[in-house]
Amino acid sequence: MTGTLERPTASRPPATERAWGRWATALSPRSIGAGYVLVVIVVAFSIALPHTYPTLATVKQVANGYSITALAALALVVPLATRTFDLSFAYVMTLSGVTAAHLVVHGMDAIPAMLLGMLAALAVGVVNGLVVVVMRIDSFIGTLATGSLVQAFIILFTNAQIIAGVELAGGFARLAQVQLVGLTGPAVYAVVVAAVLWFVLEHTAVGRRLYAVGFNPDAARLAAIGVDRLRFASLLVSSGLAGFAGLCLASSISAGSPTAGTAYLLPAFAAVFVGATQFKGGRFNAWGTLIAVVMLGAGTVGLSLSTAPNYAADMFTGVVLIGALAATGLQRRRIRRG
Repeated sequence: MTGTLERPTASRPPATERAWGRWATALSPRSIGAGYVLVVIVVAFSIALPHTYPTLATVKQVANGYSITALAALALVVPLATRTFDLSFAYVMTLSGVTAAHLVVHGMDAIPAMLLGMLAALAVGVVNGLVVVVMRIDSFIGTLATGSLVQAFIILFTNAQIIAGVELAGGFARLAQVQLVGLTGPAVYAVVVAAVLWFVLEHTAVGRRLYAVGFNPDAARLAAIGVDRLRFASLLVSSGLAGFAGLCLASSISAGSPTAGTAYLLPAFAAVFVGATQFKGGRFNAWGTLIAVVMLGAGTVGLSLSTAPNYAADMFTGVVLIGALAATGLQRRRIRRG
C-alpha cells in the first residue's frame, strides 16, 4: 500500500474571530484599566461639578499642568524596564534648573546655560552608573544616596534661595511657554519623548534587550546581552530626561527653585507604575505612563475644583500607587508562570 497518512491539521478560527479576539484583549480592563478608571473619574466629577469640570479649560489644565509630571515619569521608564530604580531623578530636575537659571541670571545666553544644565544632569547619571553598576550597590539605596548628595550641593550652591531675575523672562522662558494648538511646550515635548521611547522599546533590538534585562538578568547574561552596559545607559537616559524636565520646570516658573523637583517624586513613580499595568501587562511603557498621568491629573484637578482638603490629592496619588504596585507585581508573576 503506497498511500500516505495525512496529518490532522488544527482548526484555526476565522479571521473575523481572531480580529475580535485581539480587540477584546486590547480593550480588556487588564490591558487598559487606567483608561476605564479615567472614564469613571471624568463622569463622576462631571456629574458633581457640571459647570466647572467638563470644560475645555479643564482639559488644558490637565494637559499643561501635568506635562512636567509626564516628563519626569517618562524619565523613569527606561531604568525601570531594566529593574533599576532611580530615586535621584527629582533632585536632578532641581539641579539642571538651578544651574541653568544661575548662569542666565549671571549673563550667559539661554541655550549654552541650558546645555550646561543638561551636562550637570548627565554627570549625576554617570555617578549613578558608577554607584549602581560598578560598585554593585542596590539601585534603590544607591540613587537615594546620590540624590541626597545632589540636594545638599544644591542647598550649598543656592544658599536655599530661589534664583530669580528679569533675565529669565527672555529666551529661557520660551522653552516652556511656547504653545502649539493650546498646549504648552512641555506637553508637546512629553508626547514626542513618549513616541521615541515607544519606538525604541517596542521596535528595536535595544528595547528587547532592556526588557530582557528587567525580567531575567541572569538569562540575559547567558544570551550574551551586556546587562551592566544597558543598566548604566538606562541611568544616563533617566538623568538626561530628568534634566530636561527640570529645565522645562525652571522655564515655566522663570526661576530656579532649590526644591522644585522634590514635589514630582511620588506622582512620577505613581504614574510609571500605573502605566506598567497598561497595554503591556507588567512592562513599563511610554504610552501607558502618559495615560496614567492623565488619569492622575484628571482626579487631582477634580479634587481641587471640588474644594477637597489639601491632603486629598496626596492621598489619591498614594492609593493609586499602592494599587499599581500590587497590580504590576501580580502581572509579572502571571507572566513568569506562563
